[in-house]
Amino acid sequence: MAFYRKNIGGVHQAVRVAGGLAVAAGAFAALSGATAWLVAAGGAAFALTGLVGYCPMCAVAGIGKGGPA
Repeated sequence: MAFYRKNIGGVHQAVRVAGGLAVAAGAFAALSGATAWLVAAGGAAFALTGLVGYCPMCAVAGIGKGGPA
């Protein structure tokens, strides 16, 4: 049993994973130093929410599968 309820659908998950990985890779290509690491961490976190299918901010806003909780 999961400790969370998935609140984003399949297409949304795929877009989050692809976008997060693109941001993380682009951060190292376009930036340097600590800024690159911070932007890459943000992209990785965005991709992680896509992998697990749960977004805390979407849950707070009531956005997602099944409507408001």
